[in-house]
Amino acid sequence: MAINYNGDICVVLDSQHRTPGNLRAFVQASIRSIRTGKSSDVRFSSTEKIEVVPMMTRKMEYSYKDLEDYVFSDPETYETVTLPPELVGDVKNYLVENAQVTMTFVEDKAVSLELPSSVVLTVTDAPEGIRGDSANNVQKSVTMETGIVVQAPLFIKTGEKLKIDTRTGKYMERA
Repeated sequence: MAINYNGDICVVLDSQHRTPGNLRAFVQASIRSIRTGKSSDVRFSSTEKIEVVPMMTRKMEYSYKDLEDYVFSDPETYETVTLPPELVGDVKNYLVENAQVTMTFVEDKAVSLELPSSVVLTVTDAPEGIRGDSANNVQKSVTMETGIVVQAPLFIKTGEKLKIDTRTGKYMERA
């Protein structure tokens, strides 16, 4: 969710409700400012009023990388959104051209990026499996088109398409 905190719009990254022994309950939250991009930990008492700012999500497609920034476009309106590498984070390991993502906006500014649970990537480098190395579930390191290295079974070859779990970064199956 997004909140108005000290006159600045912030996205809540994490929150916990705490009730210490003999003290009043409070909510401990990690928030990130949209304007500055800085994260901080804050405490809200149980009586404090918080103004919630509406968030909107849209399906977007990854278009290309422009120097350091990443450019996404809306498949319906063809409107483009450029995001800095700090906001993209580890999502870049799974971005290929025309990849579908869900982007969250607060006051027409992109604040977060979410991938589907799995993506299909092409293997660019897969070393040959060692002959006779066939013990149970032996795996090798293969390099995908985005540069990420994934552990995959010995039978995977260069040029094959693999389904990768974006939450864990692990090989799921051939695509």
